[in-house]
Amino acid sequence: MNVLVTGGAGYIGSHAVRALLAHGDSPVVMDNLFRGHRQAVPENVPFFQVDLAETDKIVQILTDHKIEAVLHFAALTYVGESVQQPLRYYANNTAGAISLLTAMDRAGVRKIVFSSTAATFGEPEEVPIVETSPQHPINPYGRSKWMVEQILQDYAGANPKFGYCVLRYFNVAGDSLGGDIGEDHTPETHIIPNILFVPLGKKESFTLFGDDYPTPDGTCVRDYVHVEDLIDAHILALDALKDGDRRYYNLGIGRGYSVKEMLDAAERVVGQKIPHQVGPRRSGDPGTLYTSSEKIQRELGWSPKHTEVDDVIATAWNWHKNHPNGYGS
Repeated sequence: MNVLVTGGAGYIGSHAVRALLAHGDSPVVMDNLFRGHRQAVPENVPFFQVDLAETDKIVQILTDHKIEAVLHFAALTYVGESVQQPLRYYANNTAGAISLLTAMDRAGVRKIVFSSTAATFGEPEEVPIVETSPQHPINPYGRSKWMVEQILQDYAGANPKFGYCVLRYFNVAGDSLGGDIGEDHTPETHIIPNILFVPLGKKESFTLFGDDYPTPDGTCVRDYVHVEDLIDAHILALDALKDGDRRYYNLGIGRGYSVKEMLDAAERVVGQKIPHQVGPRRSGDPGTLYTSSEKIQRELGWSPKHTEVDDVIATAWNWHKNHPNGYGS
């Protein structure tokens, strides 16, 4: 299958490109390189430095490469940044998705797998979160993704042959098992790299943002799904997607780890104590988010292979210690 991967030079998208190649598909990458890395895309994969707002150029890519489906990863994803710069998030994530769908409509492409987020659920009433749990996002990032879910539903209502799958990620973590691609963000907001930057000498200490949440140890609890397990779900969703489908799945391992538990696990993996301090809560952060992935396991046969957090952190440690400056190494 000819597949356009938007954001294919980013952390998650680059893993998807390799999985598509291994699956026998033909990926085409589109990325504006704002936070992506050209080095993360294999040289034999067609690459276009194009922004989501450039509708005409997207139409040309879709047409020239006879694209049959889209994996849409391109997005801004920092909760705190979204609170400070909401218009930027709505412009890129929501209006950008409209531009992409407009291009798909013009080019006659009728299938998309959309990267959504646990942030659409906001502060959940109950955990584990399931697909039908109420969605009440509490930050612009979550709202920008939730709006796209509504837009997909409305567009599909007007176009019965259009099929989509919404995958709501919980915390994506870890790096490729082969160690050749990994997480390289500027700024870096994800917990595992920020913990590992301390033993690598890139930071003096790790900051826990809040220790007064209503959780067992006072720190935020999250569901961490390994990036390669996450991408396996995309391949399964892509294979299953039929004309007119409207699918929704949550992606996580089904249990939560607190920030303190993540710190303890990282210390076990690297074999040393990691200096840390407590800082104020980050705006827009709910206390506990974890999910049940029973639906996608039942319907598509997906099953995460990396359910022990030490194993997930070990893949990240392998990448970061061998690439201390990311792709600049």
